[in-house]
Amino acid sequence: MKQSMIFLLTLMILAIACGVPYKGMEKNYEQRDHINTPDYSDLHYWAAHPFKKDPADSVPKPLLSTFQPDSSVDVFFIHPTTYTDDQLPFGYSAPINNIELNTKTDYTTILFQASIFNEVGRVFAPRYRQANLQAYFPKNATDSIAALAAFELAYADVKTAFEYFLKHYHAGKPIVIAAHSQGTTHGKRLLKEYFDNQVLKNKLVAAYLIGLPVTENEYIQLKACTTPNQTGCIISWRTYRDGYTPPLILQEKYKAIVTNPLTWTNDLTMAERQINKGGVLLKFNKIVPAVAAAKVEGNVLWTPKPKFFGNIFYTTNNYHVADLNLYYLNIRENVANRVKNYFNK
Repeated sequence: MKQSMIFLLTLMILAIACGVPYKGMEKNYEQRDHINTPDYSDLHYWAAHPFKKDPADSVPKPLLSTFQPDSSVDVFFIHPTTYTDDQLPFGYSAPINNIELNTKTDYTTILFQASIFNEVGRVFAPRYRQANLQAYFPKNATDSIAALAAFELAYADVKTAFEYFLKHYHAGKPIVIAAHSQGTTHGKRLLKEYFDNQVLKNKLVAAYLIGLPVTENEYIQLKACTTPNQTGCIISWRTYRDGYTPPLILQEKYKAIVTNPLTWTNDLTMAERQINKGGVLLKFNKIVPAVAAAKVEGNVLWTPKPKFFGNIFYTTNNYHVADLNLYYLNIRENVANRVKNYFNK
């Protein structure tokens, strides 16, 4: 209990430091904590929703003076894994009403990733019974079965949320699909079921499926975006330090979609860090310009070690957690350009 309180207080301090109002526990939370099935008619089960104030509404202070939100597009954001405890305290599937886990989700990925898209449209991000991180690394056949079941349950929630969104909120608007890591696992299925050769195909502005591989032949009609303003296509990358590609990726037999988030092409030219308009890293209200370069290399994206204060302590070669953060402003600008081009067409 003491550790839980410390965790919540830490996240509250983080939220205040980032200029985000901390909502605290909702009035009726105690009436929901025994329920383990999300009800998407209840705003509580949305980490981000245009009908409530949430961290996805946040804008870094340097951008506030020019911030002009629009609501002509809907953004459906699927958050990455935040249930990372390798002790599996809840098994392979996270409960939907765990206050610590939901708070962690809200003030990490929703704040630092979903907020990228808040200028172009309304942001919807469902809570879902996510699979634990260890589901990606099963150790035996029993674990594999449990992991598969966890992913199926998680996708069932995402699908239910998307269908609720379509029925009650969508109203025929263009849609941006955005996802990271486990979110991309589910986002790929969502695209196949609702957009690829389906009725919603012409409503897709673009799909930003970041952090996990999307193969070039994944879909019948949907293809990789190869120009900065192209619409109805897919953007994807996985970020590592230049010179490093994980052994598992080296063994991949397929060609993955890799988009350069500085040039928005798939050519092999290094895009220097000087054209990186700014990342948002540990401090939400601080823009770090020229933080990272970008180069398509095989099935991944390479950058020399990011430049920011304190990077001497940043020794990892795997920049997965910062896939979006390193290119925050460039993504923000790009999605706006694609939305503009969608309407121009």
